[in-house]
Amino acid sequence: MPEIKDILAQLDGENRLRTIPQEATGMIANLSSNDYMGLGELGDGFREEFLNRFPDAAFTSSASRLLSQRQKYHFALEEILEGLYGKPALLFNSGYHANVGCTGALTLPGTLFVCDKLIHASMVDGLRIAGSEFKRFPHNDLSKLEMILSRECRNYEYVVVIAESIYSMDGDEADLTELVKLKHLYPNLLLYIDEAHAFGVRGERGLGVAEEKGLIDEIDLLIGTFGKAAASAGAFAVCSEEMKSLLVNCARPFIFSTALPPVNAAWSILMTEKLIGMKRERLHLAELSRRFSSRIEEISGVPTGSTSQIIPYLTGDAARAIAIARTLRDAGFLALPIRRPTVPPGGERIRFSLNANLNMKKLSPLFDVLRDERIFINEN
Repeated sequence: MPEIKDILAQLDGENRLRTIPQEATGMIANLSSNDYMGLGELGDGFREEFLNRFPDAAFTSSASRLLSQRQKYHFALEEILEGLYGKPALLFNSGYHANVGCTGALTLPGTLFVCDKLIHASMVDGLRIAGSEFKRFPHNDLSKLEMILSRECRNYEYVVVIAESIYSMDGDEADLTELVKLKHLYPNLLLYIDEAHAFGVRGERGLGVAEEKGLIDEIDLLIGTFGKAAASAGAFAVCSEEMKSLLVNCARPFIFSTALPPVNAAWSILMTEKLIGMKRERLHLAELSRRFSSRIEEISGVPTGSTSQIIPYLTGDAARAIAIARTLRDAGFLALPIRRPTVPPGGERIRFSLNANLNMKKLSPLFDVLRDERIFINEN
């Protein structure tokens, strides 16, 4: 077994050694945050309102959901989500917990999972931990997905197709409309859609891409998170009452974890209420994202592929990604490098995560940095 120091030395030699970044101060913009609607930056402004509305919110639940007596705000938040989505909702401690728990609970006899190749590690980990039978199809290649379904659906009681509405590294989207059409072709097909990067950002009320396309009722299991646009922590699953009961009884992270603190659930209530009314900010972010992506394409000479607030700037190797990130930081922009194993070899990048508090004027110096770096690369 290799020694720990040898493993770390190898990672360092490959420009893949990670450290926890210190808090950056004096930045023009944080472009590595998932605070898409800017609520995290505005959080202090809601403090008095929060304390007045939720003076009794405890700082610990002291037990799992199946044992705790401090769940008033957990139930209230689930009821709000049910009112918004029209389906039961169940809280989890994080998006990772939700996906590990849901994939494990759905690993029933006679079940096959068919997953987009770029789904989040939390879902892949959940499938592997549970020993699930699963196949993967090339990213967003629905023709290959249909080939798998036509061959396999007859052999299983359930086939669960897993995709993300917005993918976290590329910022592109799953075609939910076409996925729903496939669901109608195969009666035993269930759709499992992770909306972590769409909740709060897309749709009339910020409920995600499924709301935007009028498809909420067609999604059998929808995952959302509070740790991104909602400026809080935790996650939720939206599903049928029967599936919710299955998760309560079989999702191990739900059963064996201390529940979110009531104060956290209460804060998520307030943030969800704020998100619902941020239609103007969502429109601004969408337009900003289109313009930003266009400028990145002009500089790089290649399409970003993004249709969201997440815009990748591919560098092709880790060393270059690290160097660009340092130069951007010196210019006042926090945009951290993304390297293996988060992305495959050759997919190293700077991932720009925009938020509704930004504008093109504020971001203008960033384009100068990237343009200068591109000129230097071309000349050398």
